[in-house]
Parts: sequence; structure tokens; C-alpha cells
Amino acid sequence: MPTIKYYLREGLLSAGELTSPNQARYGPGHERRLRLIRALLDVGGLSLAAIGEVLEAMDDPEQPVHKVLGVAADGVTPAGEEGAGPELEDAREEVAELLRRRDWQADERSPAAESLAGVLSALRRAGHGGYIDLLDVYADAAEPVARADLDYVQRRVAREDLVESVVVGTVLGEAMFGALRRLAHIDVSFRRFESPQYLSGPVEQEGSGTEDGGADGGERGGGDERKGGAGAGAGGPEAGPPDA
Repeated sequence: MPTIKYYLREGLLSAGELTSPNQARYGPGHERRLRLIRALLDVGGLSLAAIGEVLEAMDDPEQPVHKVLGVAADGVTPAGEEGAGPELEDAREEVAELLRRRDWQADERSPAAESLAGVLSALRRAGHGGYIDLLDVYADAAEPVARADLDYVQRRVAREDLVESVVVGTVLGEAMFGALRRLAHIDVSFRRFESPQYLSGPVEQEGSGTEDGGADGGERGGGDERKGGAGAGAGGPEAGPPDA
């Protein structure tokens, strides 16, 4: 397969056992590595260069697992394009303060910290600096997720399994968390802006029995109305705002 040959040339996949001058046999280890490469590329969005760095760290038995995690995290962190300036320096100081406040053992100039500083700076430029007030809310959500990731990793005994779990949990876990956040946005947006209770407004009619059956009745019938009523007519859950 051309894809396998390409990975071989790039050093991402080790050579198979030659069975003839033009053919080689590939075993379960090659298949496992190939699946990992495709997952990091297709789902994790890593570049081939970043995948090469991750695999090199994985294959080095002298590399501590924490170091491998750092390499994987650097690979999935988007490169910042912020130019230096007072605004970015202020954002960097806010990130450093966040790390100190929460006692997070992370380098304040790591790619992840630099990426966060770039996000804070971009929020201010876009006129949404108030969103930064949610920084600790996001951090509160991130901590249990990180603990769950590492709990999963620690169930592995063999170093190969443990290290691969670190990489998969870091890279693909990032994609999973982002997708779940988007799904939650759609749900919360629908419940707040498209539900019958929101659209109907306060009930003030007289003599029609709506005082007793207004909001409560709408809530009881919300399941059917969501499928075919105002929410569905306006595009349903997919009509929510884009991910912030």
C-alpha cells in the first residue's frame, strides 16, 4: 500500500520482515502502530512531523511517561500566531497567575500556556474580554477530566500499553472533550432559546385556563413540541450558536 510505504519512508513505521525482494510481512505490532498513526492524524489532527516526535518519545525507553505526555500535548496544541506586545504580555501574566492560584505544576511558557495566553489576547481584541472571567470555571471542569484521563492510563501495566494510553488519552481525549462541549452547547442553547417555555413568554391571558396549564403544561408537552414544534421548525438543536 502506498500509505504504508510513505510511513516507512518517513520513519513512522518500522520495516517488515522481507519475504521476497519486493514483499514484506507485517505483524500485529505494525498493525497496532498503523492504527495509532491514523488516529493521531485523522482524529487528533496532528501533523506528520508532530506524530514523528510523539512516536520517537514513545519508543525511547529512557523517556519518562510524563515527558511523553508533554510531547503529545505539545503536538495537539495549536501554534500561537500572536505578535509580541503589551496585550500578549498581560495575557501571559494572567496565565501565570492562574497556574500559581491553582498550584498547577505546569511551565508558564509551555506551548499549552502560550496557546491559552493567545486565546485571552484574542478575546480582548474581539471585544469579549468578559469571557475571561470564566477562566476558573473552565479550569474547574478541566481538572476532573485530566484526573480521569490519567486514571485510565494508570490501569495499564506494560510500559508500551501505558505510554500508548498517555498519547491516545492526550490527543484523542482532547477531540472527545471538544466534541462533548459542542454537544452540550447545542443542548443548553435549545433549552434556553428554542424551548416552548422560552418562546411563549409570560402567560397573562384571562379566562382561558392558561394560568393553570401554561408554563407547566408547556413543560409537560415539551418532548413532543421539541420534535415537531417551534424548536424543530427553527432548525432544532442545530440552530444553537457556534462554539465560542
